Amino acid sequence: MELQDIKWNEQAREKILLDADRALQEAVREAASSLSGSGKDKVYEFLFEKLKGQFVDFQLGPDLTKYAEAVAAGEVE
Repeated sequence: MELQDIKWNEQAREKILLDADRALQEAVREAASSLSGSGKDKVYEFLFEKLKGQFVDFQLGPDLTKYAEAVAAGEVE
């Protein structure tokens, strides 16, 4: 067996993605409730700090900016 053939099965992959989505949703929910009226940069920093320790090899992406802007604009229900 070659190393590149070692992968999570589809059920495990789906679970990993669902867990990641839940972590993101919880961070955005917390930001929306605790940082109401804050600027995008403060919300972004909060989301980054909240999420970086929850993922291996966490890297910034456009999603955090999108959600930080939504929280700052009061668009998260």
